[in-house]
Amino acid sequence: MKNIVIGVVALLVIVGGVIAVDRMGGDILKRADRPDDVTITALVGGEKIEFLRNEGILKILDQRYGITLDARKAGSIAMVTDKPAGDIDALWPSNEVAAEIYNNRHGKPVADELIFNSPIVMYTWKPIAEALIQQGIVEKQDNVFYVVDTQAMIQLVLAKKDWKEIGVKALWGKVAVQSTNPAKSNSGNMFSGLIANMLSGGRVAGLQDVATHGPTIQSFFKSLGHMEHSSGDIFRKYLDTGIGAKPIIVGYENQLVEFFIANERYRDLIRKEVITLYPQPTIWASHPVIALNTKGKRLIEALSDEEIQEIAWREHGFRSGLKDRLTDTSAVEIEGLPKTITSVMPMPGAEAMEKIIKLIDPDA
Repeated sequence: MKNIVIGVVALLVIVGGVIAVDRMGGDILKRADRPDDVTITALVGGEKIEFLRNEGILKILDQRYGITLDARKAGSIAMVTDKPAGDIDALWPSNEVAAEIYNNRHGKPVADELIFNSPIVMYTWKPIAEALIQQGIVEKQDNVFYVVDTQAMIQLVLAKKDWKEIGVKALWGKVAVQSTNPAKSNSGNMFSGLIANMLSGGRVAGLQDVATHGPTIQSFFKSLGHMEHSSGDIFRKYLDTGIGAKPIIVGYENQLVEFFIANERYRDLIRKEVITLYPQPTIWASHPVIALNTKGKRLIEALSDEEIQEIAWREHGFRSGLKDRLTDTSAVEIEGLPKTITSVMPMPGAEAMEKIIKLIDPDA
C-alpha cells in the first residue's frame, strides 16, 4: 500500500511539472536552450517606441532569446548620418535608403534585414478630405481615401493657395502638407523623395532630376516653417492640436492603427473625424535593422520571430516583412484600411536623397 501511495505522489509531481511547462508555453525548455542573456542597445525610429514597450514583445525577447533591449529614440536619417557611438549595437531606421546612406558613409555593416513595412500616408480631417474630393485630388474607393492626383496637391502648396480657395472656409492661411524634417526623420525624408519623383514626371528621381527640381523642393519645405524631428511627435501634435494647427500631416499608416487599438475611448471620434489619405503612388517605409556587431545580428534573428511579427500587425499596425504573409485587416476595427497596398514606387537612390537632404538642411 505504501509503495502505491509513493507511486501516485510521484506521478502527480510529474503531471504537475508537465502542466507547469505547458502553461508557460514551453519557455522553461526554451530558456535552457537559448544563448546567454545579453543587453542590446539600439537606436530606433520614434514610430517603433510603443512597439518596443509592448510587454508581449519584451517577454518573447527575454524568455525566448535572452535579450534585454535598450531602445533609444533617434531620427532615422540622423542615426545613419553620424558614426554611431561605440556602445550602439544596432540601428533601426525606417527605410532602405537610410541603410544605403549608412553603407555610403560608414561601410557595410555586419548585417541588415527588413523586419516589417508601413506605407507613407497623409492624415487629415473630414472637412479637408471633402474639399479635396471636390477638387478632384482625392477619391474614395471601397471606403478608402486615395490621393489620386499627388502632383496637384503639391501644386496647391507651391502656388500658396488659401484654404478658403479650395473650399475649407473655417481654416485661415495657406494650404500646407506638414512633415517632419527630411534631414532628421524618415517620414519627412520619404515624403521629400515622393515629391522629387512627382516633380520628375512620376518616375524615380535621379541626380539630374534633383538638380533640376531642387529649388522647387527647397521652396516646398521652406514654406512649412518649423518641422518636427520625430514622426511620433508630429503625429501626437496632429491629434492634440487638431485641424487648425495640423490640417494635413505626413506619417505612417501604422501610427493611427496603433493609437486606435490602444485608446478605446477615442475610437468613435477617430471614426467620425480622422481621415487617412493614401497617395497613389505611395512609398513603402521598410524598416531594416542594421547590425553593427554580433549582438545586433542577434536582434535581427529575434525580431524575425513569427509571433513578434503577428503582434506587430495586430497591436501596432506594422505590415509583416515575412514573405507571402497576408495582412488580416479585419482584425483591426478601423475604417478606411486597404487590405493590400498596390500603388507603390521606389524611393530615389541614396545619392539623390543625400542631395535633397543637403538642399533642405545644408548642415546635415
